[in-house]
Amino acid sequence: MIRPRVYIETTIPSFYHEERSAPDIVARREWTRRWWDSAPEHYELVTSPAVLDELARGIPERSERRLSLVRNLPLLPVELAITEIVQGYIRHKLMPADPGGDALHLALASYHKCDFLVTWNCRHLANANKFGHIRRVNTMLGLFIPALVTPLELFGGSDETDSE
Repeated sequence: MIRPRVYIETTIPSFYHEERSAPDIVARREWTRRWWDSAPEHYELVTSPAVLDELARGIPERSERRLSLVRNLPLLPVELAITEIVQGYIRHKLMPADPGGDALHLALASYHKCDFLVTWNCRHLANANKFGHIRRVNTMLGLFIPALVTPLELFGGSDETDSE
């Protein structure tokens, strides 16, 4: 059985190790942990050097904990074509004009044909109101269109294992 490929974006290890106690934050942390614990059984998890770079910023002890979660995942290479895709996203006002941010994560997941990009970034990525625009731009650029989801949406694994 081929497992779906899932791009792990920065917010996943961040929420896995989140310490704030606001109810919505605690809920995301718990959903992330529950999903993460079973995800390797159901999915091929991948990430990128961009995620490692983002996680390395900040308070060293926290950064180290976050990095430890994804350190052993395969890294998707940042090909030259990905830089061009990021510029296309920015040009078409799909993502904020930060070439190292959300546009890069979407470009990596699209270029490398990830089935899912899992994130808690519901403003720019896992946002149903933006998905139509993302689909149109990726189609125009000839790119694969990953599903942009939260861990909660992936919780429970794939359809194939549910029917066994």
